[in-house]
Amino acid sequence: MAPLFKKKNATNTKGNETKSTEGKSDKDIMVCPACKKELVKSDVKENKYVCYACGNYFRVRTSNRIKMVADAKSFSPWFEELETKNPLDFPDYEEKLAATQEKTGLHEGVTIGAAKIYGEDAVVGVCDARFLMGSMGHVVGEKIASAVERATEEKLPVILFCCSGGARMQEGIISLMQMAKTSAALKKHSDAGLLYIPVLTDPTTGGVTASFAMLGDIILAEPGALIGFAGPRVIEQTIGQKLPEGFQRAEFQLEHGFVDAIVERKDLKKTLYKILKLHRSQEGFANFTPATDFEYAPSELMKERSAKSRSLTAWEKVKAARKTDRPASVDYMDEIFNDFIEFHGDRYFRDDPAVVGGIAYLDGQPVTVIGVHKGKDMKDCMLHNYGMPSPEGYRKALRLMKQAEKFGRPIITFVNTSGAFCGMEAEEGGQGEAIARNLYEMSAVKVPILTLMIGEGGSGGALALAVGNEVWMMENATYSVLSPEGFASILWKDGKRAKEAAEVMKITAQDLLHLNVVEKVIPEYGGADDKALHDIAMFMKCNMREFLEKYKGKSGQEIAEERYQRFRSF
Repeated sequence: MAPLFKKKNATNTKGNETKSTEGKSDKDIMVCPACKKELVKSDVKENKYVCYACGNYFRVRTSNRIKMVADAKSFSPWFEELETKNPLDFPDYEEKLAATQEKTGLHEGVTIGAAKIYGEDAVVGVCDARFLMGSMGHVVGEKIASAVERATEEKLPVILFCCSGGARMQEGIISLMQMAKTSAALKKHSDAGLLYIPVLTDPTTGGVTASFAMLGDIILAEPGALIGFAGPRVIEQTIGQKLPEGFQRAEFQLEHGFVDAIVERKDLKKTLYKILKLHRSQEGFANFTPATDFEYAPSELMKERSAKSRSLTAWEKVKAARKTDRPASVDYMDEIFNDFIEFHGDRYFRDDPAVVGGIAYLDGQPVTVIGVHKGKDMKDCMLHNYGMPSPEGYRKALRLMKQAEKFGRPIITFVNTSGAFCGMEAEEGGQGEAIARNLYEMSAVKVPILTLMIGEGGSGGALALAVGNEVWMMENATYSVLSPEGFASILWKDGKRAKEAAEVMKITAQDLLHLNVVEKVIPEYGGADDKALHDIAMFMKCNMREFLEKYKGKSGQEIAEERYQRFRSF
């Protein structure tokens, strides 16, 4: 699978390093502060103000930022009439403001108004570092709060390009109040079910980071951007030591769970459009594109494979479920869904690669998709911790589920895990609480939830993503309170009796269908492998459509109550 968003370095946008500045006048030349190379200004502009030699991102002035993301002549500024005052009577503040306005041509540190992005309506705001380092004074806060309030009234999404040194010192405590004011306006906007996307650019620090920059439904960042509450100099002075390279950069924030995705500047407009389009208001959960209607039937090859296959014993199914060459969550996602956009992070501590999640289309219907990914080879398995989620993985999944609930998107989860990660750091991070919280919150989510057990379903680590309205299970998958080895060790004090335990535990799809633990068994056509992937995925897809059709006209409360009663019956 090739998700749209991947972790990137600030140097990934290298262009033609051999472009010559020969014959150019001084006014046509600029020097990159990162690599110190002379660059042709017009070529830098063509490259979206990214150094074509080293990939360094230049700060972008307001007018250029708007040109890069908004449709031509579509931007209309709001609240330009607001007057900046001097609430503390700070010496020379009015003069400094007037000089900055004259030099930059800007009214204040943020410009905000209505725009279109490939025809999609949005409120777009741009903070500009040229205006007192984009610091947040009362007019910046008022413009943002007023624009968000208007967006709430007009039911518009909001996109804010954040670039700021933080609070405006000349306004003291009044500047501090803007953090609460903008945050409160965004809370009302969110409660109205509307989308907010902050785009974090270099730098995003201080009170801006601690307010509107970090409150997005989806948080994007540019490569290499400095993002943090306290600036590096303040931290170094406080702790008396040098910070490591890359600390507080966008890549650091992605790894630590605070950013959904790093997006290169050349892809930003397209990415914003895709996100806006996925969040168009829709009724119901089965808004499929008419041209995508289909009825699934297995291919002749799959019919032949099925005819030649035999039923496996419980222990054989355990071994089949554990095979590393078995199609993974991301394989089914890639086959079933269109335009998958991966999001990262739990917003608390870290991104957990064991859990892959984001939004996509199921034949035109937006869905939230979440999967536990074990890995396909040794390197991949190590990267994804062998599909054993940590607390932050469960918190990421829950964040995406709550986001889906807010925007009325059905949720589809793919589960393949031997269980939650049992390590010291997982316990320190609150593994039990994270699993419990998922069970608690998923029970009341007001959109349909479908869970597919595609390999191992190990204990509470699997259940934490399986509180669904329906649970389906692949023919040779397993789902159990713990592993057969663990069961045998605890009850019989002999882990070697795992084969016997597998039979006793009733962990196969067929057993669990009989016990009403699952609603459907997914055929594997002789065994899940790359050859069978497409047919299995199409079976899933056809049945997913039927599943969602059942929820036409049902309220969120009815959907949640059905899920409650499902588990209440055990």
